[in-house]
This record gives sequence, structure tokens and C-alpha cells, in this order.
Amino acid sequence: MMIYTSTSVVKREELKSGQVAETTCACLKRQVSKIDNTSLNATHSERNLGSIFDEHLTFPEQISLFSKSCYSHIRELRCTSPYLHSKTASIAASIVHSKLDYCNSLYYNLPKSQINRLQQIQNCLARTVVIAPKFSHITPILRYLEWLKISEHTGYKLLSLTYKVLTTSQPD
Repeated sequence: MMIYTSTSVVKREELKSGQVAETTCACLKRQVSKIDNTSLNATHSERNLGSIFDEHLTFPEQISLFSKSCYSHIRELRCTSPYLHSKTASIAASIVHSKLDYCNSLYYNLPKSQINRLQQIQNCLARTVVIAPKFSHITPILRYLEWLKISEHTGYKLLSLTYKVLTTSQPD
């Protein structure tokens, strides 16, 4: 009898002797299941709808790539903001803000360290929009812009989505 793995074919007798058992065990641990004789292998992360899901749902890779992209847009905005009217700068900032909003319900109950990374992006964006110094307090700036903090905004979006589903039977 043959046992098929994703990398090798091993005879049952060899498994009993223990010669290749360690190699086969490692292969079988990575193998999740078989459907129609096709192996499905586990991965550490997977991309879906633009988000990178990891095995623990803490999104470190997603937030790292997201941070790079957002900070790049913020740098560009910072270079052009002296030449823009404040309303135009606010519209340009909506590019980054929409990225913060996209799939943010996935960020609910993330570890505090990951939420802080997202909050730092929003703080940097807010200071850029109002052309504030780097170390100025962020709370008055967020109030002026009428922006919620990341954790508050995530909770608000989940609550509003739940309300819409319960009242209209459609998520919108």
C-alpha cells in the first residue's frame, strides 16, 4: 500500500521501519485534507479581498504592508499640502482614510499593539491635514477633523452594520 503526500511516495514497510518516518510526518502535518485525491496544504497567511489573513488573525503582515502604503501617501500629501487649500488637502487625505476604513471590521479585538500601529497612521494623517507639528496633541486635532479613533471607529462601524441588519434585514 502506498501513502501519498505532497512531496513523496513512501511504502508502508518503510514507515514501520522508521527510516523515513520523520520526513513523512513533517509532510503530513502540513497537509490539511484531501478532496477528490487533491491535497490541501496549510499556509501561514492568505490574501483575500485585499486583506492578508494569518493563522492567528492578528494581521501583522497586512498591517505592515498597509502602513508602508499609507505612509507613502502621507509623505506625498505632506510635500504637496503647502500648495493646496485646506479642503483640497482634506480630500487628498481621504485616499488614506478610505484605506483605514476598508475592511476595518476585521480589526475588531486585535491586539493593542496592532491597533496602535493603525492609530499612528491616522494620527500622522491628521497632523498632515491640519499641518500640525509632529509632537502636538492629537485629541484636539481629531475633534477638529471630526474623526473617531481607530478602535472607536471600528466599534461604530460594527454597531451600525448590526443595526442595519436588524432593522432592514440587509447589511447595505
